[in-house]
Amino acid sequence: MSAVLIEIKNAVCVVTLNRPDRLNALNADIHAGLREAFDKIENDDEIRAVLLTGSGRGFCAGADLMQGLAGGIRDLGASIDADYNPLVRRMRACPKPVVCAVNGIATGAGMNLALAGDIIIAAKSATFAQGFIRIGLIPDAGGTYFLPRLIGDSRARAMAMLGETITAEQAEAFGLVYKLFDDATFAEEALALAISLAAKPPQALAAMKQAFNASANNTLDAQLDLERDSQRKMGYTPDFAEGVKAFIEKRPAKFTGKAA
Repeated sequence: MSAVLIEIKNAVCVVTLNRPDRLNALNADIHAGLREAFDKIENDDEIRAVLLTGSGRGFCAGADLMQGLAGGIRDLGASIDADYNPLVRRMRACPKPVVCAVNGIATGAGMNLALAGDIIIAAKSATFAQGFIRIGLIPDAGGTYFLPRLIGDSRARAMAMLGETITAEQAEAFGLVYKLFDDATFAEEALALAISLAAKPPQALAAMKQAFNASANNTLDAQLDLERDSQRKMGYTPDFAEGVKAFIEKRPAKFTGKAA
């Protein structure tokens, strides 16, 4: 059984973590499967959006403590360098929008994997926790970066230091997730959202991701210049011309992502 399932639906690459018996806890097989998935995503022009989710009742329970960490003291930085950091960087740098659909439990690095997505949605039964403190660790996989930016410094410190579990409703109220859906319709709603993204202009989405990524470290002046330069490029794309034409003609635009 493959630890990561890959399926293409209406220009969306659906990537499913597939170790339901372990709540999709991250191990070498899942990391290898995710590398393979993003190889395909980055090199297949027919793929225009990504939907990352989990099988069973968990999105991802974080690192597999039974397989990956059992045995006492070790160099945890090695696995972070080899697997976790490259994955987070790849998700953020991917020119295609990544929707993380949290269908259940999201804990530790599994929660932070979800936070690396562009749009985070959740089932109403989902739960979130930074469980690192329970085993004497700090948040990794971008946790100390994403959390304070999404929910503020005070809440981020409390989540990390206390290790408490929060509900999907709390996560939505905190600003961790964009939208919640009923469990019964979650898979269909998540796919529909990703399909709607796949129909949007790819070059604009890619440029948008670059701009948001840069904004964390840019001054206002630098960001204004970046917006100007990106917008100049967008103005020469066929998709911009199509968008304006469709607006004038009062019809849905058909974006292709073709270069000028």
